[in-house]
Amino acid sequence: MTETAAPVLAAGEADVLFSVDHVTLRFGGVTSLNDVSLEQRRGEILAVIGPNGAGKTSLFNCLSGVYVPQEGTITFNPRHGDPRSVVGVKPYKVNRMGVSRTFQTSRMFNAMTTFENVKIGVESKQHTGPIGAMLRLPRTRHEEHAGDVRTLQLLKFVDLEHRVNDISSSLPYGERRRLEIARALGTNPEVLLLDEPAAGTNPSEKLALANLIKRVNSELGVTILLIEHDMKLVMSVAERIVVLNFGQVIAEGSPAEIQQNPVVVNAYLGTAGDAGEPGVPAAADPGSDVPDDASATAVDADPAESPEPGEEG
Repeated sequence: MTETAAPVLAAGEADVLFSVDHVTLRFGGVTSLNDVSLEQRRGEILAVIGPNGAGKTSLFNCLSGVYVPQEGTITFNPRHGDPRSVVGVKPYKVNRMGVSRTFQTSRMFNAMTTFENVKIGVESKQHTGPIGAMLRLPRTRHEEHAGDVRTLQLLKFVDLEHRVNDISSSLPYGERRRLEIARALGTNPEVLLLDEPAAGTNPSEKLALANLIKRVNSELGVTILLIEHDMKLVMSVAERIVVLNFGQVIAEGSPAEIQQNPVVVNAYLGTAGDAGEPGVPAAADPGSDVPDDASATAVDADPAESPEPGEEG
C-alpha cells in the first residue's frame, strides 16, 4: 500500500495526536484487527488492554509503520506541521515524525554500554553526515558534545546514571526496561508507545516503572500509549483505557468505567479481587496469536536479535 494523504482535522480536533479510523489488518485468513477506531489525545496516558491475541501489538505495529493495514486510515497530528498519514510509511520515517516505541522483549544492543545504547537514540535526530564525521568539523563536534550531554541527562532521568559505563546485558531486567525507555526518549518523541514495559519485572520494579511513566508524561510532556497486562499498573497510570478482544474494540473509558464494565469484567478481567481490583485478563484463543514482526528501525531494535515467536499481545 502506498502512502496516502492524511485527512485534514476538523476544528476542535487539534488535541488529537493519533487518529485510527476503521483499521483492518489481516494475515491470510486471520484478522488481527477488525474495523478498529480510536483516538490518542495529546498529553494523555492511554492504555490498550486485552488478552494475548487481541491485536494490541498489531495495533502498535500499524502505528509505527511496521505493518500496513489493508483498510482504514491512521493519522498523526504533530504539534508543528500538518497531519500526516502513517499508512505505508517506513518505520524510520514514522520515528522522525515523532513516534517512538519499546518492545515486549528487550531489544538492547547487548555488547554496548548503557551510555552507548541511549546515545544511538539521541544521534538518530542529529544532522552530521559522513563527511562531517570524518573531518571533525565544528558542527560535528558541537553535535557530539550536545549528544553526550543529552544522553547523560536521560540516564539520570531514568535513574541509571550510576550505570553509565556498564554493559547493557549486565543490567537487571527492570533496569534494562528503563534503559529502553531512555533510548526511545533520545529521539525526542511526541508520543511514546510502550509495549508491555512491565513484563518480567518484580513488584518493586513495577512501582518504579509506573512512577517513571507518569514522570515522562508530566515532566517531559510526552504522550503515552501503553500496552500492559498488569492491571494494577494500568489502573494506576492510565487516564483512559481501550479494550480489545479478538481484534475489535469492545470498551473505552476511564479506569473506573472499565473496572465496572460488565462486558470487560466477564470477558477479560475475571472476578474482582479483594480490594475491588480486576484480576488477570483471561487468555484468548491461542490460535488467534499473530507473531510479532522483527522489523524495526536501528533506533528501536538490535538487528542481531531474532523476533520472539508468539510475541503478539
